[in-house]
Amino acid sequence: MKDVIEDVDRWIERGDKVALATVVGLRRSAPRPPGSKMAINDKGEISGMVSGGCVEGAVIEIADGVIGGDEPQLLTFGITDDMAFDVGLPCGGEIDVWVERYEP
Repeated sequence: MKDVIEDVDRWIERGDKVALATVVGLRRSAPRPPGSKMAINDKGEISGMVSGGCVEGAVIEIADGVIGGDEPQLLTFGITDDMAFDVGLPCGGEIDVWVERYEP
């Protein structure tokens, strides 16, 4: 997480707008624990991860809107154990990700 904070500080210093996504809940198996963070700036740069790579695209899309003025959002991503096995995903859990604009 230290790298995410350092990147956010650097981005804010140069005047970028930033959204921060945080894992706030999980059920069953998940690749990242609660508190995991991902930062996205208005230049398209990304720091950190909130999953194993399977939901980051959707989080980035919402973060772009939040940076542009949309309301913060709570996103829930999940897949059943059977579906996870069928598509080859490593876990069958659910994660909740809070996406908000970062305001220092």
